[in-house]
This record gives sequence, C-alpha cells and structure tokens, in this order.
Amino acid sequence: MFGKKKTRLAALGVIGMLALSGCGLQPATSTLPDLKPGSIKPIDGAGDQKVTVTSKNFTEQLVLGKIAVLTADAAGFDVSDMTNVPGSQPSRNLMVSGQAQLGWEYTGTAWLTYMGETEAIPDAQQQWEAVKKADEKNNLTWGKPAPLNNTYAFAVRQEFEDKYGVKSLDDIAKVPVNERTFCVESEFNSRSDGFNPMLEKYGLQRGAPDGVPESNVSVMDTGTVYAATAKGDCNFGEVFTTDGRIPALNLTVLQDDREFFPKYNGSPVFNSDLVKKYPELQERFEQVSKLLDDKTMQNLNYKVDVEGQDPGDVALDWMVDKGLVGKK
Repeated sequence: MFGKKKTRLAALGVIGMLALSGCGLQPATSTLPDLKPGSIKPIDGAGDQKVTVTSKNFTEQLVLGKIAVLTADAAGFDVSDMTNVPGSQPSRNLMVSGQAQLGWEYTGTAWLTYMGETEAIPDAQQQWEAVKKADEKNNLTWGKPAPLNNTYAFAVRQEFEDKYGVKSLDDIAKVPVNERTFCVESEFNSRSDGFNPMLEKYGLQRGAPDGVPESNVSVMDTGTVYAATAKGDCNFGEVFTTDGRIPALNLTVLQDDREFFPKYNGSPVFNSDLVKKYPELQERFEQVSKLLDDKTMQNLNYKVDVEGQDPGDVALDWMVDKGLVGKK
C-alpha cells in the first residue's frame, strides 16, 4: 500500500490536466516519498481512487498541503500533488470546480473572502460551523478544525514583557503612553477591521494624548515589522500568530481577550463526493489536525522560512516524529 505510486501526475485525466494547465498551474512535485505504515491506516478500496491535493503558495499552506498529500497517501489513495497554487482564489476555484478534492483552508478566509460576509463570528466553533454549512452547496465538506489559528495579533519582545508584565491586549492600557509604540503594516493600518477599531475595542483612542498618539505609530512593510519589534523600534508589533519569525525572534503573542480578531482556524476541506464514498478519510485527517496548534505551526514555518528547509521534508519529518507515518 505504501510507496507504490511514484508517478502520480500521470493519474490526472486529460481534461483535468488541460484545465489546470490553462490556469497556468504547475505541479509542486512529480514524486512522493516512500512511506512505511504509521498510525494513519489505509482505507479499504482507496487504492483505485484518484485524489488531487491543492494548496496556496505561501509557506504555511505549502507545509499543510504536503501534510495533506502524505495523509491521503498513507490512507491509501492515488494522490496527485497540485500544491503551490499562486493565490487563494485559484486554489479555491480548483476545489469548487472539483478539479482538486482536498486542501486546507482557513475559516475566516472562507467566511470573509469567499463568502463575502462582512463580520466574522467571534466563537471559533460557531465560525467553523457557519462556513461548513455555507460550503455544502459547493459540494465541499469541512473537516474538524485544527487548533491553529493564523490570525492577526500583536507581539512584544521578552524584555518588554518582563518589564511591564504585558500578556494580553488589555494590558496595553497599563503601559505608559510614551511606551505604547506600534509597528503595523499599511493594510492593517487602514482596514475596517484593523488597527483603529482594535484600539477602540480595547478602550484606546488613536491620536489622543492619553491613548495612542499618532507619533507612536510606525507604518512599514510586513517583513520589517517582526525585526523592528525585536530590535525595540516599537514595543507592539503586528504579526500573524503562526509565523515562524515569532519563535525565531523570541517574541510573545499577546492574548486577544475581547476576541476582536477573526478566527482563522485551519481545517481540511474535502470534495463531498469523496468523503461520502470514503467517510474514513475525515477520521484520518482528524488524527493530524488535532496536533496542529499555533506553536507547532510556528515551528514548522520556522524550519522553512528561517532554516531554509523544503516544505515537503518539514511535513514528512513532523508526521514521522508524531508516528502518523513511517519513512523508508
């Protein structure tokens, strides 16, 4: 069952391949590693079923995409790896059109971007249930979400955390005004659900002398916020919660006690026809998704972004370490 499928892209149908090529998409890899059995067990009859896995093309999605490829492979399916798709909407289109049958998506992205809703649902479970129900008409089934929540947040460096005891966004108000310095990216600075409403949610007025004076706010590129925060150019840096630079720079993510930021829990998403035929597939992915929390994802992203490892190798090593699969 394991390691018998080495040329999976040949499994793509002619029509499907033409459609994918027409989108300018290229396969992420032409081979899959040889696996040995782990805790993910093969599903009876899966060997004749062709499954195409997709992902977007940023680090976390590449790692999750490879995890999906390996999980489906370990479950015994004939897998085509079509991860590394440029952009969220093209990857989504592959799923909705049925050209791909498996991928990882974020609840907040689906709700706010694909489904056009204007307000997120604060409770993570309710948010997941809402997108799950809404996507039924697209012949998509959402698997149980992982604990990982790749949402906006603010982080502080260790020295500043120790000095002022800041643990949550509520604690910003305890810090002297002249120390309430922020580094934010331009999009977050102007979003209707971004910086200004976040300050309001936590009782701080931007521009007010007893709130957050305008001179305390630095707007910069996303990539520079992390380093600027670590260097002390600002005390509060806007981050994404699962970014690998958080552990690399020894930053601490502040808790969002008032649940301002939308929930972006990662969930496996399946073609509904596929999981109706093979309902055990959702159980196999639940084995994986329950292990993926923010710190785990930070570390996996770190290995790619900071250490320069290949996303596929990172995914495989993690799954082997967890006993989900074995490596020959």
